[in-house]
Amino acid sequence: MSATKNKQGRITVPALRARKGGDPIVCLTAYTAPMAQRLDPHCDLLLVGDSLGMVVYGMDSTLAVTVDMMINHGLAVMRGSKHACVVIDLPFGSYQESREQAFRTAARIMAETGCAAVKLEGGAEMADTIAFLQGRGIPVMAHIGLMPQQVNTMGGFKSQGRDDAAAARLIEDARAIARAGAFAVVIEGTVEAVAHQITAEIDIPTIGIGASVACDGQVLVTEDILGLFSDFTPKFVKRYANLGDQISDAAATYAAEVRARQFPGEEHCFGIPKTGPLRAVK
Repeated sequence: MSATKNKQGRITVPALRARKGGDPIVCLTAYTAPMAQRLDPHCDLLLVGDSLGMVVYGMDSTLAVTVDMMINHGLAVMRGSKHACVVIDLPFGSYQESREQAFRTAARIMAETGCAAVKLEGGAEMADTIAFLQGRGIPVMAHIGLMPQQVNTMGGFKSQGRDDAAAARLIEDARAIARAGAFAVVIEGTVEAVAHQITAEIDIPTIGIGASVACDGQVLVTEDILGLFSDFTPKFVKRYANLGDQISDAAATYAAEVRARQFPGEEHCFGIPKTGPLRAVK
């Protein structure tokens, strides 16, 4: 299924919405222009996630991420991409107070970055906000299951939907946000059977992260799949490269050459005579 693009050549929100039950949607996170440039040809959707607080800034959670951070990184990703649909997270505290607050935050992010949509966390309790935004020209991707912004109320990063009551709540959350007009929903850290049922029941695409292979798409944190973190790898992550080790090895080799005065060589310097040794400047 070919994806419809806008005048700028990007995949559109309606095109992604139409992918329900079709070709799986490929999504990765991006926070910088160079990374976006490399991911863009391969992805349908680039998510500027508030996970940047942990990935880029070394925070313990996403709670301290600000709107300004999201805008700055969103701008970088927009500059570095030209094909994928770009969606930006609404950070903690910037939308939960009221639907009006959510509109002001989302409108600012979209106006200042040029992104196609925003993402917010929450199920049935956010349905009214989703409908309010969608009705005012702001496409919304929802996020249910394990919600990092609710890490304190959830008691940590724990998988969701493990008992009948929890599963029923998640299914109702999914139904509520679909009715409210979200164009897609991320399902994170959720028992496979529950994510499978949600995907079968609702009429908008589901994007899994630690959920079912039956989801309409998948998303992972790019730095996780590239092996840039060595201390912890979530169960649902598959490493496709180990760039962390390569970076460490490259830095170690560079340091050794500098200390041994092997770098820079003549080929890396300017103004060296073509004949005769390099003379020390006095």
